[in-house]
Amino acid sequence: MESGPAIFAGVVFALFGGGLLAWTAGRVRHREPVAHGVSPVASATLATLAAVIALAVGTWCFTRV
Repeated sequence: MESGPAIFAGVVFALFGGGLLAWTAGRVRHREPVAHGVSPVASATLATLAAVIALAVGTWCFTRV
């Protein structure tokens, strides 16, 4: 009964992290800004860090099942 919310949260975090990582990689590959008005390196780094953290939290949720 308690594994249902952990699976749901893990899927949400994994999808968000994977989507953000793919979107950031696509923007960087095409040399487009990740965030307007911010240093391209800083915005790409911060977005990548957020994606990796989301993937790590999703993995942690799956280990709680």
